[in-house]
Amino acid sequence: MFLYCVLNMVQGRHVLAALNAATTCISVLVLIFHKYRMYLSARLVLICTSIFIYTFTGVYFHNGSEYFLLNILFIVILIYDNKWIVGSVSLLVITAFMLIVFMPRSWYLAPPVPAERIWANVAVSLIFIVVALSFFKHIQSDYQREIEQQHQALVSMNKDKEKLFSIVAHDIRSPLATLESLLDMFRRGQYPRNDMEEAADMLYKKVSQLGVTLDNMLRWSTRSMKGIQTRPRHFLLAPVVTEVLLFFEGIIQQKQIRVDLQIPVTAALYADRDQVSVILRNLFSNALKFSYPGGNIELIAEITDEIVITVTDYGVGMSAQQLSTLFTSHQHPGYGTGGERGTGLGLLLCREFTEQNDGVIKVKSHPESGTSFTLHFVKGDFSPEDDAAFN
Repeated sequence: MFLYCVLNMVQGRHVLAALNAATTCISVLVLIFHKYRMYLSARLVLICTSIFIYTFTGVYFHNGSEYFLLNILFIVILIYDNKWIVGSVSLLVITAFMLIVFMPRSWYLAPPVPAERIWANVAVSLIFIVVALSFFKHIQSDYQREIEQQHQALVSMNKDKEKLFSIVAHDIRSPLATLESLLDMFRRGQYPRNDMEEAADMLYKKVSQLGVTLDNMLRWSTRSMKGIQTRPRHFLLAPVVTEVLLFFEGIIQQKQIRVDLQIPVTAALYADRDQVSVILRNLFSNALKFSYPGGNIELIAEITDEIVITVTDYGVGMSAQQLSTLFTSHQHPGYGTGGERGTGLGLLLCREFTEQNDGVIKVKSHPESGTSFTLHFVKGDFSPEDDAAFN
């Protein structure tokens, strides 16, 4: 516009040069408005003044500016959702366009604009339409991609929330079941007076254990507010296994299960400690659930170029059909030997957490012969002294 201003001034079209200068100043004003984030003011100034200037130049100079009016119309339709604004501007632009096209050509204000200039103006205005529509289409595509990414993030966070709820339910259910059983025995008077002290001590341990579990879940929920994240570090396996056994101490005693524990003191993993704890709790809980009273459970760890953990029970076992759907959402969890009912979510968590820690989980099972889960984890570099200092 500034170049047109200079050109028209040289060629004696002073009024048109003044209008070009005004358009140039308005464009600079729009940039200033944008600098100060006055976007609405920039829109109104640019649209209103452009309609007036292009209508005036089109009527008196017939320089092809009516096609720039079409540009304004397209832009208004794209950026405004208010039907009154779109309707008013559309009516105004259409009226101005028809006025320019059908008004008799009388050159009162200046000599006519050369035909080459008109061709150039029309070409530029039509090219601008293509560029503007392509630009807004690109912006719309970006918005759609961003919305889709946000949708996927919300879906992922919702799945993580469901997993957290399943972890909380799984870890709290066992202590509460034991508490319920003991309190029911108190209520029925099935505990002799001499055993009350021992039972009270067990209740105290269970309540304390439940408090520790709730603290762990609170830490988990705080850490996972933006989704479950895997944070690997080096740690010793033995303390984690000890925590798991203490967690199920009541059920082990109740079902009189013998636990064969073979965990080398130097066995260390490089993984997320909390997630490994969840995996072992789920697998050991299933082993207890499907073991017959008085049965045996083996928890063995071997150190090679990796850490191999095996949890084996000699209980109910599974059929080939159950094995084929074990780590899917189509599994059909059965009842334990004590009437315990599973949800099937625990094994899904075990597989996902194992894979997130670059591990592998395998299972072997036969009906009435028991089940064996094998975990392969990355070998860590840790010592008992370091673990004690860390904790």
